Amino acid sequence: MKTLTRTIAAVLAVGVIAPLPAALSKGGNGAVTAKGTCTGHSTAKIKVKPSNGKIEVEFEVDQNRNGVTWNYKLSRAGVKIASGTKVTVAPSGSFTARRLVSNLAGSDTITARATRSNGEVCTARVTL
Repeated sequence: MKTLTRTIAAVLAVGVIAPLPAALSKGGNGAVTAKGTCTGHSTAKIKVKPSNGKIEVEFEVDQNRNGVTWNYKLSRAGVKIASGTKVTVAPSGSFTARRLVSNLAGSDTITARATRSNGEVCTARVTL
């Protein structure tokens, strides 16, 4: 117990504590990327970044299968900013929905949701 206490004290004294893995990652250009969740085997992520006074939103779903139709919706603070249908394409069997939106004062929380006919749902959320 003494050894453990000393080790913890030494780590705290030098301030070296490994960061916990996070779902969010920040890029050098101000971009923020968040990993989404899917109810099936697909993966999802959302990326937002400042772009000439606006916000560029990219929502990607990857399922490693081409030709699959998905319906998607992008929202900011619960208000729809884009929606439509996308089909996964080669080479990775994914689709990307992009939208350029106004940059409102304060934080912008963007939510993305995609569904396909078999009932699979993917969602992602990020705040810039």
